[in-house]
Amino acid sequence: MSATTDIKAQIERALATIAEEVPALAPLKLTFSLVLRGRGDTQQFRIELPGPKISKEVATDARVTVEMPRSFFNVMADEGAHVADWREAFHYGQAKATGVPQLLKLIERVVDMHEERTRLRRSKPR
Repeated sequence: MSATTDIKAQIERALATIAEEVPALAPLKLTFSLVLRGRGDTQQFRIELPGPKISKEVATDARVTVEMPRSFFNVMADEGAHVADWREAFHYGQAKATGVPQLLKLIERVVDMHEERTRLRRSKPR
């Protein structure tokens, strides 16, 4: 298995975990760029949703760009990070998202609503 195939599998796993946890994001039609920075190396991936269709190329049509260190992405993908973990990563600056503000706000609102529903389900007395 080549390194590109391995990273594509990691990206697919990370996206599948997020889509499973927040089903409202699954049908989202979005092309985004994932930029992974390593030691003196930067890898860029074009990811098209739904799908995902992943290719190792510059996404000139991306509406959102997500950047993070490659080592950080490896840990998050291999450990099956949940949406809360990703949210924390963006909050503390380990990952950064830029792009169309309305789209970023929409994604954040969908995730917020999911987390609120999850909290309400847990807090109901039985």
